[in-house]
Amino acid sequence: MKHILLVFIGGGFGSVLRYIIGKYLNSSQTGFPYGTFAANIIGSLFIGVILGLAAKNNSLSQSQTLLLATGFCGGFTTFSTFAYENHMFLKAGDFTSFAVYTIGSFIVGFLAVFLGMFLVK
Repeated sequence: MKHILLVFIGGGFGSVLRYIIGKYLNSSQTGFPYGTFAANIIGSLFIGVILGLAAKNNSLSQSQTLLLATGFCGGFTTFSTFAYENHMFLKAGDFTSFAVYTIGSFIVGFLAVFLGMFLVK
């Protein structure tokens, strides 16, 4: 039960922070989801750091890892919104934004995880 509560608390904080970032960074003028992109990239960097610390000499306990990686990062990042936003680009025929957003999210997201893990080595 303790583990479920830790994930719940971390996920709540992550989701609220993602909402705030999206509210201020998503552009209604261009329609580009800068907030979702930023949350996913920052979350990728955070999970790299968190899991890198967890693996390095067991610097984080299982409870801390659940709270931060599974909970916070899981709530902070969002694949469902990413998929929906890409659907909207395709529906509008905006193939350029679709390609930039999709390719950029994958490449920069993977690099952010690797960077996070590298930083804690």
